[in-house]
Amino acid sequence: MNSTVTKFGYPNTLIHEYQHWVVLLRPMQVTLGSLILAAKSEAQNFHELPAEAFVELKSVISDIEQTLARATGYTRLNYLMLMMVDPHVHYHVIPRYDGERQFEGLPFQDLSWPGPPDLSRVTQTTADQHNALVKHLAAQWP
Repeated sequence: MNSTVTKFGYPNTLIHEYQHWVVLLRPMQVTLGSLILAAKSEAQNFHELPAEAFVELKSVISDIEQTLARATGYTRLNYLMLMMVDPHVHYHVIPRYDGERQFEGLPFQDLSWPGPPDLSRVTQTTADQHNALVKHLAAQWP
């Protein structure tokens, strides 16, 4: 795995692995179910990914959207490809919603709804809560 994938906690944050992609629970939860969708390759530019990665991406996106719809009841889903600090191809996947969602008694609000997501405003989770959320999402994967 590339350094971006490991920085986001792989393998401990792994929800699902594909041939070209991994889906990880984002260490800092902007909203409930915030994910990292990362290419496994060393590519640092989107166009450098192999054609097969683009084909597989359709299934990955479908699985993400189905799982997060069940788990969070999101209204919108934001895919942010920032790659400023972490250079390898990856997206921050942020479920967006009005109001509050709960997981294991912990409230998660979308503090910047309905505007652009503010990645600095997060809900702090304990290691146990974070691990439970990884397991919860992985168990719901199609």
